[in-house]
Amino acid sequence: MIDGIVAIVGRPNTGKSTLFNRLIGERMSIVEDTPGVTRDRIYGVANWLTKQLRIIDTGGIQLLDQPFQKEIKMQVEIAINEADVIVFVTNGREGLTNDDQFIARMLQKSKKPVILAVNKIDDISFQDAQYDFYSLGFDDCLIVSSAHGIGIGDLLDSIVDKLGNRHIPSYEGMLKFSVIGRPNVGKSSLVNALLNQERVIVSDIEGTTRDAIDTPFIKDGKDYVVIDTAGIRKRGKVYENIEKYAVLRAMSAIERSDVVLFLIDGESGIREQDKHVAGYAHEAGKPLIIVYNKWDAVEKDDHTINVVTETIRKEFLYLSYAPIVFISALTKQRVHTLLPKIEEVYQNSTRRIATSVLNEVILDAQTITPAPTHNGKRLKIYYSSQVAVAPPTFVLFVNDPELMHFSYRRYIENRLREAFSFEGTPIHIMARPKE
Repeated sequence: MIDGIVAIVGRPNTGKSTLFNRLIGERMSIVEDTPGVTRDRIYGVANWLTKQLRIIDTGGIQLLDQPFQKEIKMQVEIAINEADVIVFVTNGREGLTNDDQFIARMLQKSKKPVILAVNKIDDISFQDAQYDFYSLGFDDCLIVSSAHGIGIGDLLDSIVDKLGNRHIPSYEGMLKFSVIGRPNVGKSSLVNALLNQERVIVSDIEGTTRDAIDTPFIKDGKDYVVIDTAGIRKRGKVYENIEKYAVLRAMSAIERSDVVLFLIDGESGIREQDKHVAGYAHEAGKPLIIVYNKWDAVEKDDHTINVVTETIRKEFLYLSYAPIVFISALTKQRVHTLLPKIEEVYQNSTRRIATSVLNEVILDAQTITPAPTHNGKRLKIYYSSQVAVAPPTFVLFVNDPELMHFSYRRYIENRLREAFSFEGTPIHIMARPKE
């Protein structure tokens, strides 16, 4: 569970991205060899003490064809909207600038907690530069060097201190699902169709720290919470035109969800932005259902559904496990099928396989198709164990983890999917040396 969202802001050339990489450490060096997953270097996770922090690098949000000051202003506004704590990075070697003062005024109006980080101070001769920045009016002013790791621990301590103990509703015992997708795909319409159809809305509760809307409701005696990212209201349409911003908007909702509904607009079809949003849900390990909306507006013949299905599978290779549901939120066509499907994929994501049964399937898989040899050596799986659920996570104890090629890992995954019901949920497979 993410304990807080931290945004890094500042004018160009202050070292924002270097600080971002320093805070999140090795997480961004993970190589994702699943085809089709879009990876953005604008967000990551940092762990400090007992807290897990979502870090946003506003320098990674590129706003093309904008004058410098306007670009800075928009990025700061994004940070103000999204963050619980803002780290304002300045360049101690270059000194105070008009842009720094411009950003400071915006941040002071926001009333959000701000930590001023005077960066690039890795030489004692530059330490006095810190005092110029006190004129910006922030209580917390820290000397750091993101390139050399100086002052990073103090910065993280200060972030955690400013977060305090935030109350995050847990909705214990309720199945939580979010509705994500790029703007104007029909997220609000779908939520309304689900809720109006049931006529059992309990209450509208403002989301944790974002302004997404959490709505608990009851259907057939079961408790649900729908997290509606379309409930987020921004001051200007400019945000909707920033492709990567759609991912930022969906993050908190995805992380709090047990299941994710990923909407595609049947009228306009698949866009690159869809891959950004869906890719994050996949990487977060959440069960996912692809919902192809506005099906009523699509011209159809006997082959249309097969053609569209094939296109979705081709564009989202990494979501081969996700069921596809064709609906119309407007006419409520097949909307009633969603809750049973949400229940099904949630159960699949929390499924535990008995160790003896699991090892039998793995042994059969090896017997039918042994791993290929590599440099004269062949992978041998001695035994396996399921170590987690949501998503189902399996550890294979082997002679040499380096011999576990991606293609053989995928083969093992496919055999597990054939043997057990894992529709809708990603599966994680790890190779460890036999002890």
